[in-house]
Amino acid sequence: MRVLFYGTPEFALPTLEALLRHHTVVAVVTQPDRPAGRGRRLTPPPVKVRALAAGLPVLQPARLRDPGWDVRLRAFAPDVAVVVAFGQILPRAVLEVPARGSINVHASLLPRYRGAAPIAWAIIRGERETGVTTFLMDEGLDTGPILLQRATPIHPEETAGELAARLAVLGAELLLETLARLDTLVPRPQDPAAATLAPRLTREDGALDWRRPAVELVNRVRGCNPWPGAFTAAPGGRLLLWRARALAGPAEAPPGTLVARAGELVVAAGEGAVLPLEVQPENRRVMTWGEYLRGARLGAGARLGPP
Repeated sequence: MRVLFYGTPEFALPTLEALLRHHTVVAVVTQPDRPAGRGRRLTPPPVKVRALAAGLPVLQPARLRDPGWDVRLRAFAPDVAVVVAFGQILPRAVLEVPARGSINVHASLLPRYRGAAPIAWAIIRGERETGVTTFLMDEGLDTGPILLQRATPIHPEETAGELAARLAVLGAELLLETLARLDTLVPRPQDPAAATLAPRLTREDGALDWRRPAVELVNRVRGCNPWPGAFTAAPGGRLLLWRARALAGPAEAPPGTLVARAGELVVAAGEGAVLPLEVQPENRRVMTWGEYLRGARLGAGARLGPP
């Protein structure tokens, strides 16, 4: 098929690679270059870098709702559009450009976790299973009829970044199957009553409230890795937690207090305790919890979190 591809981050790359192997990608639409890094240098999105390397036409509209984009895209004569983590809602005129419609690869089992951050919120909310969905796009937010789905378990200590890498490959496989069966698939409407939302994460979504149960806190650490990072106040400044483990047991001290357990210092939670594994003090490198404690000279009775 002649495919018009929409995508922006690394998550979209496995699907683009699969399409390059099995179909004809006529053009790639991606987000504009953005400032990134400490120097805030203008940086192209990963999909643009790969598309240029493949010699594909690349378009970077600030707003696809601006007049004229449907005409410009129609010139590529696509059979179908494939959308993977593009970052804009496509207007009706753009959705109708491909002769056989626009297909989205979404990283959840719709109608659950519609929105920009389905992987992170599935982990934060303690889900044990997720998956990928291909669906025919309409003007809503991930509301179109479902074509195919494939489920996968969420591993107990898996981070959002690790799960995203798996789902990206799974989504590419499901998209190829969807295109191969497009003539016979019967789109299935979503049940709005079963829908849940997964809004874009903000930096404050990483805040740890030590009054919460340890399991919830560790889920937030996992779901906020690699962005925005789970954080707490600590002596010496903000402390990021990148990996942690939940420990069962009664509350042994006020939430946020460091307590000794089985020869290790752990953080008391509203229920159970949290054993940090990898942390990052403000303006410093990632290190083990033991390295941090030695450098910060913290012992039992020290407090994390707001005073």
